[in-house]
Amino acid sequence: MMNNFILFLIILIALALVALIYRLIKGPTVPDRVIALDSIGVSIIALVGLFSIYVKTSFYMEVALLLAILSFIGTIAFSKFIEKGEIIDRGDSD
Repeated sequence: MMNNFILFLIILIALALVALIYRLIKGPTVPDRVIALDSIGVSIIALVGLFSIYVKTSFYMEVALLLAILSFIGTIAFSKFIEKGEIIDRGDSD
């Protein structure tokens, strides 16, 4: 019973990913695309976590943690790029 529920959740999140990819491609503004990209990262982390529960191993939890860190860094970089137009501040005061 629990395996069927986990498979249902995996399918549901996969459908949400399709909608998020559509928003990423067709987003009317850049902030919409950044939010879609962040949501895709969260959805992929959820998929990896559910898959880890489904196959009854904890190995994939480390993968989910790595994806979470990379998604967070990517979101911060895109947000900074939208705000200032550059990702790395060189500190030039000239």
